[in-house]
Amino acid sequence: MKRKKIVILTGAGISAESGLQTFRGNGGLWNGHNVQEVATPEAFRKNPALVLEFYNERRKKAAEVAPNLGHKALVELEQKFDVTVITQNVDDLHEKAGSTNVLHLHGKLSEVRSSKDENLIYDYQDRPIFVGDKCELGSQLRPNIVWFGEEVPMLQKAAAISSMADIFIIIGTSLAVYPAASLIGYPSEEAAKVIIDPNFPEVGSYVANLKFIGEKATVGVPYVVENLLLDADFFSKFS
Repeated sequence: MKRKKIVILTGAGISAESGLQTFRGNGGLWNGHNVQEVATPEAFRKNPALVLEFYNERRKKAAEVAPNLGHKALVELEQKFDVTVITQNVDDLHEKAGSTNVLHLHGKLSEVRSSKDENLIYDYQDRPIFVGDKCELGSQLRPNIVWFGEEVPMLQKAAAISSMADIFIIIGTSLAVYPAASLIGYPSEEAAKVIIDPNFPEVGSYVANLKFIGEKATVGVPYVVENLLLDADFFSKFS
């Protein structure tokens, strides 16, 4: 019997419960700087040292925190389902928890890449990057992160995966950041769609066959996982 396909889209809310700051919820500020000043190609050209400092701090913090109950519960779904996690987050908490199939839409903090060749990527873990650190082609290293204003190279792959979902679960995201928010439109009308978040996103009002669980990830995800493992058709009976 073919296993059901579960696609999970996670946002900053699930990482926040592990202690990682959400800049959107913090007024978009970091040490008094607007996030646009530290997370755009223009910012990197204007003040590379500031941008690198911002990501060095984020990289260090991400290495210090641990997966929470939400991350860990998602791993259990792999016992019974074909699971892909698509994350907007740049930390590696899903991998630390044990998820085996994770697609990072916006890149990874633990990786750096060449400013000249985006395919020249290095695993840096929690090491800092400084002005003057160069790739083998002689160009400045930069975080392997999709900045505001840049194309999202993994979006097409994420959309194709989302279109195959029997169950599409959205966790900890306002669905306000595009193009990632557009992924909710790719599963079929028949696919069960579930939002786990304390706040109901406005876009959810326009989505067919949508269920809402108004809980934070550490509460809502274990609840959903427990019920899906008991009954794969749980959401057809959920009200």
